[in-house]
Amino acid sequence: MTGTRSTTHPTARPMMSRGGVRLLFLIPGAFCLFAGLDSALLLLGLPAPVDGSRLPVVHGPLLVFGFVGTVIALERAVAVRRPWAFASPALLGVGGILLLTPLSLVVGQAMFAGGSIVLLLIYAVIWRRQAMFASAVQALGAWLALASAALWMGGLDASALVPGMTGFIVLTIAGERIELARLVAMSRRSELVAIGVSVALAGSVLAAMIWPQAGSRVFGACLLLFVGWLLRFDVATRLATGSRGLPRYIAICLLAGYFWLIVAGLIWLFVGETTQGPWYDGAVHAVFLGFTMGMIMAHAPVILPSVLRRPLPYRPMLIWPVLLMNLSLVVRVLVGDTQNLPVWVQAGGVLGVFALLLFVVLAVVSTLLGPPSRRTTRQRRREREEAA
Repeated sequence: MTGTRSTTHPTARPMMSRGGVRLLFLIPGAFCLFAGLDSALLLLGLPAPVDGSRLPVVHGPLLVFGFVGTVIALERAVAVRRPWAFASPALLGVGGILLLTPLSLVVGQAMFAGGSIVLLLIYAVIWRRQAMFASAVQALGAWLALASAALWMGGLDASALVPGMTGFIVLTIAGERIELARLVAMSRRSELVAIGVSVALAGSVLAAMIWPQAGSRVFGACLLLFVGWLLRFDVATRLATGSRGLPRYIAICLLAGYFWLIVAGLIWLFVGETTQGPWYDGAVHAVFLGFTMGMIMAHAPVILPSVLRRPLPYRPMLIWPVLLMNLSLVVRVLVGDTQNLPVWVQAGGVLGVFALLLFVVLAVVSTLLGPPSRRTTRQRRREREEAA
């Protein structure tokens, strides 16, 4: 028919590929982050914007599953491009919010378990597309997330879940590093070693949660072995001195994160079971603040643009929250916890909260400002490729 125009747009993007829609899945995760920081102040015995009896109880799972889990699941859902995959970040983020409501804790726990199951299905799709070692390592981490959520539902105390949550984060981030840095180009022998240390770490995680007295030291030893393998193959050790700009920033974040993971491993190896007290505080924050948040700061300029379809340009100012966060851990862990000085623990804790909030603010500012005009598109692309 002449004179008519089709009302359909063949090139229109699917809804889940739009940056604004994807941003909606990050909102619950951001809420969990701010609630987790609020509960951190309460646990330090300091005033906080919101005072709730549940906040200190769910502090760890709220940040690990509700915030970090949502970010990880959203990035993986974007990668597989399946609408059902977005159920994983939705369940994890909303599950974290429900932990703070009058509903029974089991509701939020069940949503964490559901989000972990969907995350495992996502890795199954990725594996069918291309069977890579990086995907297997990440899937192993998702399995530990599901095991942790199930044990929490079964009555295990949240503090006893720390090895499981650690395994989930460490294996997932290790898989990301293998994928981004293309470390899969290993010899058969090296790959077998990598598989061995990954499986050993996962096994030690379960041992530490089920038989904490005997398993915690084994978990610490396996964690140190795993970090040793990462340091052996990760390109960060070369980029820290042989690059500048974004690649050097990422390398500094990574190496600092590996250092704090070593600190946690040494605590579990020599102290053993820790579910309270200074050594528990030191191990937990070395992993989830020093390593986990450090890795998020490192990869944000590379991964978030692909998820939200909006650039997060690197600017030198992004290094300041990284330095402040590591300084806070020196004050809190290496001084306050090791010497049992509560005032130093509080000071380090407050500085850590400030560092994370500062990073969020600077990241938003850098996004709104857009790419620095003095760098060409080709230079930015080359810098991002070098960082990956």
